[in-house]
Amino acid sequence: MIARALVTLVVSALGLLLMGGVLPGFTISGAGSALGMAAVCGLLNLVVWPVAIRIALPLTVLTLGGAVLVLNGVVVVLAAWVVPGVEVRDVWSGVLVAVGVTAVSTVVASILALDDDPRVHRHLVRRARRRAGAAGGGEDEVPGVLFLEIDGLAHEVLVRAMRDGNAPTLARWVREGSHRLLRWETDWSSQTGACQAGLLHGRNHDIPAFRWWEKERGRAIVTNHPRDAAEIERRVSDRRGLLHADGASRANILSGDAPHSLLTMSTVLERGRGRLGEDYGAYFASPYNLARTVLAALVHIGRELVHARLQVRRDVQPRIRRTLGYAPVRAWATAVQRDLQVATVVADAHAGRPVVYTTFLAYDEVAHHSGIERPDTLAVLRDVDAEIRRIAAAAALARRPYEIVVLSDHGQTQGATFRDRYGETLEALVRRVCATDRVAASGSGQAEALGTLGAALTEAAGGRGLGARTVRTATRGRRVEGEVRLDRPAPAARDGEDPEVVVMASGCLGLISFPGIPGRATREAIEARHPALLETLRTHPGIGFVLVRSAADGAVVLGPGGARLLDAGRVEGEDPLAPFGPNAAAHVARTDRFPHCPDLLVNSRYWPETGEVAAFEELVGSHGGLGGSQCEPFALVPATWALPGEPVVGAEAMHRWMRRWLADLGHEAFRAGGAPPA
Repeated sequence: MIARALVTLVVSALGLLLMGGVLPGFTISGAGSALGMAAVCGLLNLVVWPVAIRIALPLTVLTLGGAVLVLNGVVVVLAAWVVPGVEVRDVWSGVLVAVGVTAVSTVVASILALDDDPRVHRHLVRRARRRAGAAGGGEDEVPGVLFLEIDGLAHEVLVRAMRDGNAPTLARWVREGSHRLLRWETDWSSQTGACQAGLLHGRNHDIPAFRWWEKERGRAIVTNHPRDAAEIERRVSDRRGLLHADGASRANILSGDAPHSLLTMSTVLERGRGRLGEDYGAYFASPYNLARTVLAALVHIGRELVHARLQVRRDVQPRIRRTLGYAPVRAWATAVQRDLQVATVVADAHAGRPVVYTTFLAYDEVAHHSGIERPDTLAVLRDVDAEIRRIAAAAALARRPYEIVVLSDHGQTQGATFRDRYGETLEALVRRVCATDRVAASGSGQAEALGTLGAALTEAAGGRGLGARTVRTATRGRRVEGEVRLDRPAPAARDGEDPEVVVMASGCLGLISFPGIPGRATREAIEARHPALLETLRTHPGIGFVLVRSAADGAVVLGPGGARLLDAGRVEGEDPLAPFGPNAAAHVARTDRFPHCPDLLVNSRYWPETGEVAAFEELVGSHGGLGGSQCEPFALVPATWALPGEPVVGAEAMHRWMRRWLADLGHEAFRAGGAPPA
């Protein structure tokens, strides 16, 4: 530690000398002054910072970290008053000095691998142990569990990543025998809302997609909007979810009934969950964290711009148009949210939380826009793998022993979009065939990170809805090619304003509803109103199958060469579900029984020879339906744990195994019920 402190001191001094040469508002006379300045800044950060940040934490959160930058500038100004030969013109010059020195230190630390040393987390250990001691806590022999989810990473993609060095930490765990890798299967709705409802609450009934239309409400439900996420959790929760026993939910869609929650969509509007910003304390405990995150965000913005341009120059296919405005949204997922959640999970471990669940959004976000195994996507996966290594190193220093599970909620399947292949969107196709302009549509490939950014803004505002309004400004309803876009929940429609048809997209799954037809519209009613629609959809080369309910035959799956009558258990002609796996019929039949199953569910075609689908959103990598690796997530679990002897099918089944593992470790809250047999 002494050697590391000396290296840090020298690096900071070099950074100060460099800043003195490039910043007009900062002068430093020489190496002696630089070393003295570095030492005084370090001392002030050690003594003054913990007190200052504790007082200023609510303001820091409300300003999204802006107050931290000002405090950094104040520290530099104070140090300059003490050290001879140093002049700082004002606080803003001090802010630039602090950011510049952090940049130099970060680069050097990366080169020397200083951040990989587990000892860098010891200050968090001491802080958490003091807290635990004050609260009467102590050693706990029952191991805690950290569930680290990599959103959207398919089993087969992870296997190749481990083989090729793109997930070195996870590969080492498997090769050394500490963990075993298993594959499981999602339900038809292979997207985060339904999957996390199953994983965290043990129930994902009546969640047909990422977004869907509810006729009785006259509005859309969109999973990554806080009010809708809260409503979904209200419907599925029995208040005894995976995290109910003093657990922590960090950066998830649903909370698993956790009493400790941060950046979780379903809880950001709740008030009275504690002092504003207290869960951000671990992140802001270091004066350098925000500066590092800002620099990392700039790096990721640069990555996005460079790789988007390279795809165009090299004519990489499939690809989508990636705008300049998307780059900072991506940086939120790949840098800002990542740093916040890692600091908080480390603090949770040292506070002795029994169960923690967090979602790394970065891979999923980049894979949507770049592709599931493109160079910049795999670079982000390596970043996530490095953060998992850091969490494991920090957790190893906690008083309580911890086991680590790394898993995904679903995968992704790649392919050119429906519009790129056929020259029109699904919404445009429906409008043309139905000969109506009264088509409301939702799902345009907008970044999932935009929703989590809105949740963070809302949470920072104390649940006052600031973030929701900010995000709506960026994604508010708009008219595109004659279609009304519903990218946010619409208020209940007034009389005479209902659209004739609502078309919504959830990756490669399309949802079509007819608000003017009460209840579930039957095949017969749809054909009477729009005679050509079903035939056009079932025979379209980009559509694999269509689910509709018939008054005469019950649930019917229509495909280009035949039909499958699910209730009757009969196939007429070619089975449209044959390319989608042995469990496809059971998945589709289950969704058909949902109260909010749309009038028509349209699944993209799947091309097994290329492993591709045609997303109804503007996404290169997509998920939400059936076909390919989107339905095949993974779980990397400790090798000593019991593993299923047969395939795990459905997120609810995976939840039961997660409860069993907790019960086997000795967590009394999970001993009764829900565990699969040995």
